[in-house]
Amino acid sequence: MSEPNTTSPATDTSTDTPRYSLRLYVSGATPRSAMAIANIKALGERRLSGNYDLSVIDAYQQAELARDDNILVLPTLIKTLPGPLRRLVGDLSDEEQVLLGLGLHPDQPAPRESPGAADDRLAQLGRQETES
Repeated sequence: MSEPNTTSPATDTSTDTPRYSLRLYVSGATPRSAMAIANIKALGERRLSGNYDLSVIDAYQQAELARDDNILVLPTLIKTLPGPLRRLVGDLSDEEQVLLGLGLHPDQPAPRESPGAADDRLAQLGRQETES
């Protein structure tokens, strides 16, 4: 986990759904960190239709980045786009609170994907797995 892991599952081709930019600070390969990563990825696919960029940053390996973002508690998720900037702390298991933190309404349906976006995401994920 020495380098930030950026996942770009799909290219946004629509104009009505904003692309989310997220940074998740974790503490190595702890169970709580793994849970936070799994939770935000699942929520991102389910509720954001893959319309997000996620950087996973190990706060111990990249202490300067954590210090620059004033990270005091791990795991911490920072949403930089769309504004306003928001911070969420914990393993992100309370989906309703995470959605509210991302500026979404829990009862709001997930945005629709453009045709072919799911295929693009599958191709991207396949390339990432073969590169690992």
